Amino acid sequence: MKTVLITGCSSGYGLETARHFHEQGWNVVATMRTPRADILPRSDRMRVVPLDVTKPQSIASALEASGPIDVLVNNAGIGLMGAFEATPMATVREVFETNVFGVMAMTQAVLPQLRARKSGVIVNVTSSATLAPMPLVAVYTSSKVAIEGFTASLAFELESFNLRVKLVEPGYGPDTRFTSNGSARMEGLFPEPYAPFAQHIFASLGKPALVTRASDVAEGVWRAANDTSGTLRFPAGPDAVALARSAQAS
Repeated sequence: MKTVLITGCSSGYGLETARHFHEQGWNVVATMRTPRADILPRSDRMRVVPLDVTKPQSIASALEASGPIDVLVNNAGIGLMGAFEATPMATVREVFETNVFGVMAMTQAVLPQLRARKSGVIVNVTSSATLAPMPLVAVYTSSKVAIEGFTASLAFELESFNLRVKLVEPGYGPDTRFTSNGSARMEGLFPEPYAPFAQHIFASLGKPALVTRASDVAEGVWRAANDTSGTLRFPAGPDAVALARSAQAS
């Protein structure tokens, strides 16, 4: 029976992904900064482990508690919307600390065991913001683009060890806690000169033609984790799929 470790399982995509892998009969290590076992099925195949991907000791403790794993899903991330001009560099660094360096740190920590076994998969969850330019998310997008480049290069690097590295690119998920989780971080990031433009963007986000559900992302991660075709990118959600097709056609 295989074991998957998923970061960022307290809500949204990570929570649904943990449930999905459990339903498929896997052992699941669901990690979150503040553990909440009550939101996941009670099962001897489900473990909730505390993890802060920005802290090396927390990563080491989580992996020790998890034991051998077959798949790592780097899902933990923080969102940010706002005018780049008004975004403090301290906030930029905070986003990169989780979205980029946290992913790299987790990956580096699990690689020795996967390489030694010559078996395993790493799935990095990015965003459809990498597929087409989107306004007011310059910092967030750049963090996700960084992981796209990291993943593509790493896939080549680890191929000779029989390790697979994949990308899952979720679309816009209005049911996630993207905005609420980052509300304090976004205060003051929409100064008056940007207000009319921001209002226009928010209005368009309120009437999306297509949206992504958490189940779309969970299924995308499942496909990526079990794929042996060499495919790198897995758009998740109808809007992300449409963007990916448009990018391929252009």
